[in-house]
Amino acid sequence: MGQRRGATIIGIGSFAPPKVLTNADLEKMVDTTDEWIVTRTGIRERHIVEPGVAASDLAFEASTAALKSASITPDQLDLVICATITGDMPFPATSCLLQDRLGATDVPAFDLQAGCSGWIYSLWTAAQFVMLGTYDHVLVVGVDILSCVTDWNDRSTCVLFGDAAGAVVVGPSDSGVGILSASLGADGSGGDLLKIEAGGSRLPASHETVANRQHYIKMEGREVFKFAVKIMGEASIKALEMCGLKPEEVSLFIPHQANIRIIEAAASRLNLMPEKVFVNVQHYGNTSAASIPVAMDEAYRTGRIKEGDVVVCVGFGAGLTWGASVIKWTMPPA
Repeated sequence: MGQRRGATIIGIGSFAPPKVLTNADLEKMVDTTDEWIVTRTGIRERHIVEPGVAASDLAFEASTAALKSASITPDQLDLVICATITGDMPFPATSCLLQDRLGATDVPAFDLQAGCSGWIYSLWTAAQFVMLGTYDHVLVVGVDILSCVTDWNDRSTCVLFGDAAGAVVVGPSDSGVGILSASLGADGSGGDLLKIEAGGSRLPASHETVANRQHYIKMEGREVFKFAVKIMGEASIKALEMCGLKPEEVSLFIPHQANIRIIEAAASRLNLMPEKVFVNVQHYGNTSAASIPVAMDEAYRTGRIKEGDVVVCVGFGAGLTWGASVIKWTMPPA
């Protein structure tokens, strides 16, 4: 039996809505200051959708860019995976709405929900299909519109979140390059630390749940921070070990863009110099499943990722979940 083929990113794209909400804007909405937000999070602005814009709208723009980057058409796709916690509606899946709008007729599609780790989970899922030869071209989208589930009266959380979408096309590669490994995990005992309480089968929507503001993100910030700092480093090291690499061999570290202090702490655990860490949290805030692919697209387009580079992506999210992936980059310069 021959060696199993590899899987790699062959196209990438991202999209953020044009409307920008700055810290100065937030100062007029809640009791906060630009200095407080920047000092504690590193965030200076975030992109917010206009009313009526849904996750599939952002996903379509990012996917169209990724398909163009990959030089393939929608009818050449074999599967669509959409990582999101803010789909257009509870069902059907946002991936199905995206598949139809793209014109990827009869292609299987499903959503994957793992919070901010969702895109890493989805990327590794796509890689398995490609490595096994089941599919040749898989579209992997991370999209979230967190502004629709943000409590704009809660100054501790409303400063953190933004809206965006990022997408890649995963295709076959030679063994030993492309998506080399992934370390995934979950700890459901921490589920209460980051959640939206109502709107599911446990607490169906009612006048009471709406009045109690239970359809918005609730977060135990201090506990999530401690978890994130610990797990981002651990997951990254494990993913590197899985493919026989060491932290000093990393060309670029692309962490989930949630908080600059978490990013700096994770990079420190890997002994990475600042020039090896990609940061754009100041412009987007936390965009959940879109965070890593948006950062990766920006890093690629600005020349921070080059062919042959070892790229480590890592995220954490509600669940609690986490995931890290090691990629030996194969795409030529943008």
